[in-house]
Amino acid sequence: MSDQVLQPANIEQPVVFTQAMLGWEPWLEPLKETQLTERHYAGLVDRARAKSPYFLLLAHDPDILGSRTRTDKDIFFNPDAGLPRAERELSATATSRYNGCIYCASVHARFASFYSKENSKIQQLLDEGVDTDLGERWNALVDFSVALTQTPSRVAAAHIQRLRDVGLDDAAIVDLIQSAAFFNWANRLMLSLGEPSLPTSQ
Repeated sequence: MSDQVLQPANIEQPVVFTQAMLGWEPWLEPLKETQLTERHYAGLVDRARAKSPYFLLLAHDPDILGSRTRTDKDIFFNPDAGLPRAERELSATATSRYNGCIYCASVHARFASFYSKENSKIQQLLDEGVDTDLGERWNALVDFSVALTQTPSRVAAAHIQRLRDVGLDDAAIVDLIQSAAFFNWANRLMLSLGEPSLPTSQ
């Protein structure tokens, strides 16, 4: 990866959590789309990701990017039992909200709203934070996600029992663990490599 640090762009940054679509500005030089080889596209998994500065930056190491992207897709898109997609996205949103990753929170809040049809509750989470009251089931999911995000040792038997009490089976709990853990890592990566930006007006 290039060690060239980019000069800060003259961009307007979001200052609140939002479900709006945001841009993202890298602090290191990403690849250019014209530099991509078939190995890079294999790492991107979806060729459309070649339009994203974030994925073009990660494409400096296409093999690791490929592993990262396939893991991401399996956690969030695998339909075989487990947690509904809306609640996997809720976990990613809560984790990102707690970690302060405005960009990731915006992406996964939109997905959580789309799949749950609970736009106002997702916005409440963004506006009020992870301690807001979303109802017992979602409260249990958010509380578990935040505990795991703070440090895995914070997760106790009481967290698991609470999840079981609101209807989660073993497969759903595994999905919840993976959703929170993946985005706890992904937030830190994104926050260390660049910053979100508001779309430029046309």
